[in-house]
This record gives sequence, structure tokens and C-alpha cells, in this order.
Amino acid sequence: MKNRPYDGFMSVPASARLNQMLSLSEGLMILAQAAARRANTSYREYRRVRRGSTLRPGPNTPLWNEVARLANEELNRYGAKARLGRILGVPRQRVHQYVMDRTACPDAERTLLLLAWLQARRAGRDFA
Repeated sequence: MKNRPYDGFMSVPASARLNQMLSLSEGLMILAQAAARRANTSYREYRRVRRGSTLRPGPNTPLWNEVARLANEELNRYGAKARLGRILGVPRQRVHQYVMDRTACPDAERTLLLLAWLQARRAGRDFA
């Protein structure tokens, strides 16, 4: 015993060591579960996009997210979504999907119309 270096962990009784190991393992399990959840969500976010397929709104579309945020700020008055829907040629429910829910993206022509509408609204003009 005299030649062995001091091992503080081994000098603790077995039941106390077991309690320490159990508390440590609980913390490790919580961290492992959080890491697994994060890996699962990041895997779901990454979907292989096939050539020619429709781009869906989400973290991979930062420009559309910004356009939708700016449009959402302008659609605070009663009937604004219906008026924008008439300009874009879509129902107001689709405008809601574009801007509020962000579950759909408009095609290129409607996106350009939306950008022109945003520019007119920022300049204080009404887009007819």
C-alpha cells in the first residue's frame, strides 16, 4: 500500500462510488439524448434536393425568409392579404401560406410581383 499513489476515488466506499457513477451517468444520458434529438432534427432539415424539384421554405432559403418577414410587416391592416392576393393572382389563404406559415414559396413571377409590391409599400405608394 505504501508504494501505490493516492487514488481518491478508490478510497471512497463502494456505495458512494456507485452513487457518483450513477449521477454522472444520468448527466451523460441527458446529454446523449439532447445530441440525438439535435442530430435527428438536423438530418430532417437536410433533405436531398433532386434536380428540378421545388424548393421548400426553411433554413435553406434565407432570402425567401427575409422577403416573407418584410411582407409580413406590411400585412398588418385588415384586408391586406386579400388585396395582395388579388395583385399576385392567388387566394388570400395562399398569401398566408407564403408569408405567415412559410409552408409554400411563390413562383418566380409572383415573387417579382411581391418584391415590386414591397418596394411600392416602402416608398409609400399603393401598388395597383
